Parts: sequence; C-alpha cells; structure tokens
Amino acid sequence: MSGIPSLSAPLASGRSDGPSAHHRRHSRGQTTHINITAATASATHHLSEADLSLPTDSPTSANSNSNLVNDRVYFPYQPKSLAGIATRSFCLGIAVTIGVGATGATLLYTSSPLWRLPFFLAALATFHFLEFWTTAAYNTRAADVKSFLLTANWPGYAIAHGFATLECLLTNTFWPNRAWAPFGSGALLCLLGLALTVIGQVVRSVAMVQAGPSFNHLVQHQRSSAHVLVTSGIYSRFRHPSYFGFFWWALGTQMAMGNVVSFVAYAAVLWKFFSSRIKHEEEFLVKFFGQEYVDYRRRVGTKIPFVP
Repeated sequence: MSGIPSLSAPLASGRSDGPSAHHRRHSRGQTTHINITAATASATHHLSEADLSLPTDSPTSANSNSNLVNDRVYFPYQPKSLAGIATRSFCLGIAVTIGVGATGATLLYTSSPLWRLPFFLAALATFHFLEFWTTAAYNTRAADVKSFLLTANWPGYAIAHGFATLECLLTNTFWPNRAWAPFGSGALLCLLGLALTVIGQVVRSVAMVQAGPSFNHLVQHQRSSAHVLVTSGIYSRFRHPSYFGFFWWALGTQMAMGNVVSFVAYAAVLWKFFSSRIKHEEEFLVKFFGQEYVDYRRRVGTKIPFVP
C-alpha cells in the first residue's frame, strides 16, 4: 500500500550492514541462525507504533470526533448541506432549460402569447441560481442552502409569483388578443420589460460580486471585520444596487408577461419593502461608517422611485 514501508525490501536488498533472511556469518566463520518469526514480529511491532500510525483525518484517529462535528454542517438537512445544494442547483438547471426551450419553441412554432409563462420560469430559476452562485464564489463563508432565497419571505414571495403566473395564464388563454397597454404600446412595453429583466439581473449580480464579503442577504446589526464600505464601481452609480436590481427585475418580468394587476401589486409591495428596509439598514450603516456613509448617501441615490 502507498505510504506503508515494505517489510520485504530491507531483507532482499543485499545490504552488507543488515542481517540476511536466514543467517549472518561472524568473523570466526560460525553461522548463527536467527529466529525469523521473532524478528518479523519485532519489526512489525515498531512499524505499527511509528510508521503505520493513522493520519489525523482517518475516521478512527483521535481527531475523528472533532472532524465529524465540524463536517456535520455539510450533511443532509443541515445549513450547508452539499446534497441540498446539489439538488437545488440540479432542479434550477432543469427549470432554466425547460423555460428557455419552451419559450423559444412557442415563439418559433406558434403565435400563442403563452411563451410568457416559460419565460417567467426561466427568469425565476436564473435569479435563484445566481443568488447562490455569486454568494458561493465571492462570499464563500456565507454561502449555504438559504443563499438560493427559494423560501425567502415565505409564503408571501411564493403567493406573489403564483398569482402572477395565474394572471398570465388566464388572460392569455381567454383574452389572447386583448389590448392590455394604452395606445397599442403592448409590444413596446413587452420589449421594455424584457430589457428591464436583464438589466435588473445584471446589476444585482454585479453588485454582489463587487461587494464580496461585505454583501449579505440579511441586514447586519454588527459590523464584522470583513465589512467595508464599497463606494466604487457600480456602487458609485447606485447606493443599493442589489435592491435596485431586484426592484426593476421584478417589474420587468410583469411588463413582459403583460400582467397589469401583478405589475401594480409588485410595484406597491416592493416599494414599501425596500423603502422600509433601506431606512432600517442605513441606521446601522451610519453607525458602522459614520460621516463617510452620510456623505456617500448624500452623493449617490438609489434610483428607486421616491426612495432618495
């Protein structure tokens, strides 16, 4: 086995300073027989105590219990479950594939407006995958199963997307040729919605990448050693680019889907949520960074309507 000294090597090497396998000749010409069994047992005894000691990461080593405790967080149903992360990533990948494929097929081979449903599926799956991926890649220690945000703000989040899906399905099934936008601007607003969806996703993901360890999905009440005030790059244009990104991503999806009711509901709920969250979060940011953040807040806006 690799890493274990061979017991036969010294005996077969023919070295003049070691005993032969059966006897050693003394200067007087006499031959003294050696007890092979006893010699082998003695050598094995020494090897088992010194050279054959188990590595520290062996399941039976002295440190195995502490390693097991440290690794438990990666076990199934735990916060950083590798099985849970793999399962979610696999399912989201399938959802993106189905969404993109069904959207393209519907647009190419039919005139049905129901391409909006698989589009929404693909947009949602992409968003949730990138939430985890950017966290895992640029804020690795904070990455866990919850980083996918699949159950964030549950059940309101699921209800909102469920209602949007139902509105799109019903309106485009029973009134496919309805004029949902004023002055015949439906096609233009749909394209604008697609653009906002892409722009919002890109801005949010870039913000998470640039902030790195300073980004967190939860409002931090205490400043960590890795928490720094990022004011360059995309943060020089948007004070809260991740909030800006999600706000316009969500509204863009509803514009692309032609969901009038959901668009109004999304706008109202998200504006209330982010205006309140920004106010709450910035109370702590002022405590963390003092006048530096006050000056930054005065200089850079959020680009979210009516949220200075």
